[in-house]
Amino acid sequence: MKKILFCGGGSAGHVIPNIALIEQLSEYDCLYTGTDAIEKSICKINGIAFYEFDAVKLVRGKLLCNLAIPFKLLRSIKQAGKILDEIKPDLLFCKGGYVCIPPAIAAKKRKIPILAHESDIEAGLANKLIASKCEKMLTAFPITASKFKNGKFVGTPMRKNLFGRSKNEAKASFNLDSRPTVIVFGGGSGSKIINENIRKIAFEMCKKVNILHLCGKGNKVETNIYGYKQIEFAEDMGLVYACADGAVARCGSNSANELISLKIPTLFIPLENSSSRGDQIKNAEYFENSGLCTTLREKELNPNLLKNEINALLQNDKLKTALDNSKIECGNNAIIREIKSVLR
Repeated sequence: MKKILFCGGGSAGHVIPNIALIEQLSEYDCLYTGTDAIEKSICKINGIAFYEFDAVKLVRGKLLCNLAIPFKLLRSIKQAGKILDEIKPDLLFCKGGYVCIPPAIAAKKRKIPILAHESDIEAGLANKLIASKCEKMLTAFPITASKFKNGKFVGTPMRKNLFGRSKNEAKASFNLDSRPTVIVFGGGSGSKIINENIRKIAFEMCKKVNILHLCGKGNKVETNIYGYKQIEFAEDMGLVYACADGAVARCGSNSANELISLKIPTLFIPLENSSSRGDQIKNAEYFENSGLCTTLREKELNPNLLKNEINALLQNDKLKTALDNSKIECGNNAIIREIKSVLR
């Protein structure tokens, strides 16, 4: 049985897409390498063999913190190389993020073929650094593929359990009534500013709709507002999406593509702070220019504007028609074709 070693970590956005692919690659021995971070815990939950190494991350805007990177990177490459020598994979699949750099460098040295996938419109630093080592740089957006000599547009990996779910069963599982439901989430750990603003309008909004709020671990508050439901984290996002008549969300590429492929009208509030490279803003601009969402800049966010934007979203028939006609869909099959092509 041929072996595929997956890599990607630092955030769930670099890990869950890999899990989506592994679920459909049962004819191969799929393994995972990464750091002692979220990728390790997700692999443990999903029963995937995990091989750990240390990786070094660039700290944006802090020069002194980055002075030791060359020395730490050499150590990381050696650790990753030992893992590759032990496993002897037939393919390394990188999903982006700083975690992918050491295995990619070590794999290239050992002539192990590499595929990488870029989720965002503007490629991240790690994928830019390893692109020349890859057979192909697979991308979620057509425009991104054109920026690489070996780029190929394939779409976004998505878990199959996101699709074909029962709306009535999903709403019943969260104890939601038959009224329209707006789902609200701000990434894996939640968003403080989105949480604060949605709670200020929850009482008034819930006179007409339900709000299912994924607020992030440790962020629940005491409330007795009818129709307002809080959960810290959802193991099954398919169940959450199935409830939705509309959504308020950040604009990370994975969740944005999921929302649009599921035809859920969404108000995106992209992350824009000093620790972000601005990828969510570019993602949101792309989808808005395609007529597939509405957006609200974080710096303009206030409770009254948020309430008005949500109300407008739920009544936006033009947006709903555009979503119905959208060709954005799950990219698993296209990506798996590329994987099998390399393994042949």
